[in-house]
Amino acid sequence: MAEILGVIAFVINGLHDYISQLVKFFKLDVNDKDLHFWVVGGIGILLFLFTNAVFKRIARWNISVLSFIYTFTVLIVLVFGLEIEQKITGRGNMEFKDIVYGLWGFIEIFSIYLGLRIMVYLIKRYVLKAK
Repeated sequence: MAEILGVIAFVINGLHDYISQLVKFFKLDVNDKDLHFWVVGGIGILLFLFTNAVFKRIARWNISVLSFIYTFTVLIVLVFGLEIEQKITGRGNMEFKDIVYGLWGFIEIFSIYLGLRIMVYLIKRYVLKAK
């Protein structure tokens, strides 16, 4: 897990240095906070436009699909936060497997929930309508 975070930090630092060099090359009058404002703002709006287009298509199927995607995304942030907290405080081990197992637990429990929902739907559709 620490190795993965190290790689991510290396890539982000490399991009930061590259953008800083571009700013110096073009002699732009911006500080570090301005760069964060524009870069994160730009990434955010591109991500929003992409996500909005995808979610509009998904919403045609069922709003539960969007709920699942949102929940899964929040869980990803949560489990990464938990593992980072363990590394910072030294309480527990920061391991990538913990993240995978935690997310897999959600997928399996959600699958049981989905199975139950399908069974209820089928019972309502076929058994109750037969009466």
